[in-house]
Amino acid sequence: MTDVLRRGRASLAFGFFAQGVAFALLVTRIPAIQDRYGVSDALLPAFLAAVPILAGVGSVTTERLVKRIPPSRVLRWSQPVVLLALLGVAAGERMVVLGLALAAFGLAVGALDASMNMLGVSLQRSYGRSIMLSFHAVYSLGGIVGASLAWVGAHWDLALVVSYLPVVVVLLPAALVGSRWYVDGGSGAVAEEAGEGGPVVFKMLLPLCLVMTFAYIGDSTVSNWSAKYLADVLGSSEQMATVPYNVYMVTTLLGRAIGDFGVRRFGAVAVVRMGSVVAAVGFAVVAGAPGAWVGMLGFTLLGLGLCVLVPQTFAAAGRLFPGASDTAIARLNVFNYVGFLIGSPLVGALGDAWNYRGAMLVPMVLVLVTLVYARSFAAQPDRYGGGHERPSTADVGRGSNGL
Repeated sequence: MTDVLRRGRASLAFGFFAQGVAFALLVTRIPAIQDRYGVSDALLPAFLAAVPILAGVGSVTTERLVKRIPPSRVLRWSQPVVLLALLGVAAGERMVVLGLALAAFGLAVGALDASMNMLGVSLQRSYGRSIMLSFHAVYSLGGIVGASLAWVGAHWDLALVVSYLPVVVVLLPAALVGSRWYVDGGSGAVAEEAGEGGPVVFKMLLPLCLVMTFAYIGDSTVSNWSAKYLADVLGSSEQMATVPYNVYMVTTLLGRAIGDFGVRRFGAVAVVRMGSVVAAVGFAVVAGAPGAWVGMLGFTLLGLGLCVLVPQTFAAAGRLFPGASDTAIARLNVFNYVGFLIGSPLVGALGDAWNYRGAMLVPMVLVLVTLVYARSFAAQPDRYGGGHERPSTADVGRGSNGL
């Protein structure tokens, strides 16, 4: 049984890594995609907004699918679709091809994100201790690798298909082979006694939905506005303005790599509270920074603070609804995309109407609101840390066989 869990954990970690690489390759080459297809600046936001909207549809669809088939099967086939859609974005020539490829990417990403986190939560339950942050740490590592590959492609002026094809050729078969060892949890997606689909469940899930939204508002603020903020507000060079996001990704990786130890030692509530405070301090430092180097310190703190919120929110949903965790995670995952859609336009609108320093205070306040909901992360019955770990042999679930 222990070998089953180890293989399941390793194969799922690779899935998180592959998704991090694919998503980073897409978002960091948007200017090249825009040039290839001749997408105007006015039309670009529509294309970019369509991806998270369709991802939300994919997540909701996954909630339905896992009532009939295990999440491992959804993940097994959604990951190749994501990679092939990425290749379609690179290889097409007409606008309609771009639209179809991005639509497929968005729908598949929603299914992929939901099913990955379903399996992560069920594995954490089987292990009896916090391991969720480690999966998201590997995702961050994949994002760093993907962004680095994108930089190489841009630096050497490589065609998109030349940049993307080797990645897809390597990751796609590896992901399919690894999917043989996914482990589905034994709790099931449907539990009538848990009140699935009823208003009571949504009221219980709502605090976590808000935390997820606030976390992604903060994350999208960094990814979309850090370079502009450093250059236009803090007067950095163009080269230095590219550094904050890389620093943010590295500190996100480091924070997630050690975060599970913090959860085991101090409990999820304490880790979420600490992350919220550190992130809020980071936004305050960014807003009040007198120069670029202090601004960089702020973005470093943001990576260390925000990195724990999303993984712990998924884990908390699994603990809150142990008999219907797949449904809770699919619904919660939608608010990932809600935060992404709100964050960038919100900061941009406030920056234009007011100023960008003031705009940074809004995600700061929203992150602090997480403190109000911190107790939701201590839901029974599966608390981790503080002496509440269960034996690792418990609730092993079922392994996935075949392709």
